[in-house]
Amino acid sequence: MNFPVHDFHFLRPEWFAALLPLCLLILLIRQYRRSQSGWQSVIPSHLYKHLIAGKAVAGKQAPLSLLALCWFICVVALAGPVWERLPQPVFQVQEGHVVVIDMSLSMRATDVSPDRLTRAKYKAIDLINSIDEGETGLVAYAGDAFTISPLTADAGNLVALLPGLSPEIMPVAGSDPYRGIQEAADLLQNAGYQQGNIYWLTDGITLPQAQDLRSLISELPYTVNILGVGTEEGAPIRQLDGQLLKDQRGQIVIPKLRGQQLQNLAGASGGVYSKLSAGDSDIKRLTGRNLLHNNAEETGEQTSQDGDQWAELGPWLLLLILPFAAYAFRRGVVLTVLLIPLLAATPQPVFAQTGVPVKDGKPEAETPVTPWYETPFLNADQQGAKEYDAGNFDTAADIFKSAEWQGAAAYESGNYEQALDAFSRSDSTDAVYNQGNALAQLGKLDDAIARYDEVLKRDPEHADAKANKALLEQMKQKQEKQQQEQQNQQNQQQNQDQQDQNGDNQQPQDGQQGQNDENTGSDEQQQKDQSQSSGDQQQQGGEGEDQQSENRNEESQSPGQEQQNEQADGQEEENEDSESQSPAKAEEGDQQQQQNQSAQAQTGELTDEEKEKMQRLDNLMKKIPDDPAFLLKRKMQLEAQQRRRQGPPSNRSEW
Repeated sequence: MNFPVHDFHFLRPEWFAALLPLCLLILLIRQYRRSQSGWQSVIPSHLYKHLIAGKAVAGKQAPLSLLALCWFICVVALAGPVWERLPQPVFQVQEGHVVVIDMSLSMRATDVSPDRLTRAKYKAIDLINSIDEGETGLVAYAGDAFTISPLTADAGNLVALLPGLSPEIMPVAGSDPYRGIQEAADLLQNAGYQQGNIYWLTDGITLPQAQDLRSLISELPYTVNILGVGTEEGAPIRQLDGQLLKDQRGQIVIPKLRGQQLQNLAGASGGVYSKLSAGDSDIKRLTGRNLLHNNAEETGEQTSQDGDQWAELGPWLLLLILPFAAYAFRRGVVLTVLLIPLLAATPQPVFAQTGVPVKDGKPEAETPVTPWYETPFLNADQQGAKEYDAGNFDTAADIFKSAEWQGAAAYESGNYEQALDAFSRSDSTDAVYNQGNALAQLGKLDDAIARYDEVLKRDPEHADAKANKALLEQMKQKQEKQQQEQQNQQNQQQNQDQQDQNGDNQQPQDGQQGQNDENTGSDEQQQKDQSQSSGDQQQQGGEGEDQQSENRNEESQSPGQEQQNEQADGQEEENEDSESQSPAKAEEGDQQQQQNQSAQAQTGELTDEEKEKMQRLDNLMKKIPDDPAFLLKRKMQLEAQQRRRQGPPSNRSEW
């Protein structure tokens, strides 16, 4: 592993100034030691080292080199030597973006191919796709401004809405960029963004508009970047019908791009102005150099040094001082040895037990939570409370002396019989209420309801008792209803079996009765035929008389007309016969139709008539125009009606 020399540095290099006091301290100590003995003035210096300072002084005092080494190590540790970076989560600046596009009639000018509007839409799509972080919104303006899309991270939604925009769908004609910028700022502010970028695509403004916009943009906390669409020479505005737009005096309108005004406005907020280009240099300029990015570039190196997290090695250097510290406090070596066992008694991490320990086929007893040295100072209920808090409900139920606490522990452990017995030994309202809970768990609903009634007699405002009683009454009603339904089903089954047996016994008698019914039916049919034949004869005679009278009053009819009349009369008779059918036959027809529909639904097949209907519906759906611009137009019209602006806004141009 190679040592990264280029990354090695100190986080706090100012601590090295502490070496200056070390040098001064060493000089003072050496001078003090020399003047410590009075023999120095009597004995020559070359003999003084060997006679006095050699053993007596050096044997009792620590060498200065040891002090200097420890001091130096401490200073280096405090300076923070590092050379390895620690991984950190990436921080993303929370900022919003709003694209404001001009939809005035001047965008129909043809000084750029094919026109300003088409090129602005393409640039807006490239701009939206180049924004790779944060949320983006879309605002369009003409005589008024409208939010086409709120702030969203889905760039595809904005791209899908851009083709439907055009000056003709705007509810208010004209050009008011002030409201467009204000709408974008409100969109960012309502979303909670303290910083963001407004990208404005326009073909120019008037001089009065420039003054108002400059005061607005300078007060906004957002950066306004402007893309100028068009040329300084300008070109006529070609409308959809092919005619050129003219003013009130009949002269052709030629809008021109005033890039210097737009550049001044962008500079008021620290933004960037760029003119429309054939490549992507204009988009890169708008998105690559804004106020936030400039600040990041200026402080990039400082962030790399101060903001990064490094693995500091200074604490490890302190381990080198421990032997010297033990030497300095050698009189306390015995105390250090005594403290070593305490380090071994450090509490170990506790983990939840995944199952009950089993030994020889039987579960082992739970380890008491209360330490042995605390047991003499706690009563039984206090020990049981500790076990209860630790979740050892079985152990707590055995330790508790209080009946209510014992019942609560047994209830939590699922031993409802023991809980009911414990609660029964107390006559308090809570104990009676808990008796009802235990009885409900045991399935004794009537007894549980009786306990809740007793609680409500003592305390009519007991909300839990009311709720539990209502719940048990509902459960009881459901049980009774289920039992009644089961009883009805059993009775119906028994009746059906009995009817089947009776039907088998009466089968011969039914055969004889059927023969008698057939004979009777044949006699009735003969009588009916005779009466019908006589009626037909009478009807023919009546028709003959009527025909004679008609021949006297009117001209004779042709054979073809007579045949048509006879067919019409026969059809009317059939209709009358069909209307006179019995209700039973009509009901049978409805049932048959329902059965056919259900059979078709089960098989999943469609009849020819249904297929024809589906085909007609598909053809109608294809005739509906898929025009998203119409929806945008209606949306903006409704919004314009809700605003109800009184009179035209100030400084609004006509195109």
